[in-house]
Amino acid sequence: MTLTRRATLAGLASLTLLSAPSLLLARSKFKDRDPINFGRSGPSTFPVHGIDAARFQGQMNWKQIRRQGIKFAWLKATEGGDLLDPEFKQNWRAAKRARLPVGAYHFYYFCTDPDTQAKNFIKNVPRLRGGMPPVLDLEWNPFSPTCTLRPPAAEVRRVANRFIKIVERHYQTSVVVYTTPDFWERNGVARLKRDFWLRSTAQHVAKRYRVKSWLFWQYTATGVLDGIEKEVDLNCFNGSEAQWKQWRKTRAVH
Repeated sequence: MTLTRRATLAGLASLTLLSAPSLLLARSKFKDRDPINFGRSGPSTFPVHGIDAARFQGQMNWKQIRRQGIKFAWLKATEGGDLLDPEFKQNWRAAKRARLPVGAYHFYYFCTDPDTQAKNFIKNVPRLRGGMPPVLDLEWNPFSPTCTLRPPAAEVRRVANRFIKIVERHYQTSVVVYTTPDFWERNGVARLKRDFWLRSTAQHVAKRYRVKSWLFWQYTATGVLDGIEKEVDLNCFNGSEAQWKQWRKTRAVH
């Protein structure tokens, strides 16, 4: 899959990472077709969970989704300089009607310049006051029929920073950066110094990335929820309910 209102990023990160997951009592309400035992501090120990979705999830009943305890959703909006997920607008409107905090993410395409991609995202994603912050999805796409370019790490960070700068100026909040283990390790993604949303579906996120400074953990791609036709990605927030509310207050779109 994401600063004009510059709350100190380091300070916010420390705020959201204060909680000890082992002390939280919440238990996961969500089914998984391919569950993993992540140990004592796995996803079930975190109280705030959400989903990310795209056209691949099929039909979605957002009111039913929210009633199951889902607290947020990020939707795939755009990819590259001209692609728009065909289900984005419908899901965006329906999630809003269900009063679920919703945001959008952009899948970065390394064969198109960052200015064009940022304009594509801004063109298609409304500036929803109080919405979830935008997300920049940084990962390699080995299945792309049109772009197999893998720039060096410094170039990856340069174009990412350019995209981030444009999008943050428009939405008046900080972009969250989503990435995968291989991309994180090869490209120095930590240097982007943003709130990080990290994918780790086979090991605990802290063990896989060897960091504590993660904010969102995508822990499965095989989640099962009533109201979603197909399997869905499940995510948790690294903090308590109070910390979640504070982060939302600080990072909401303006």
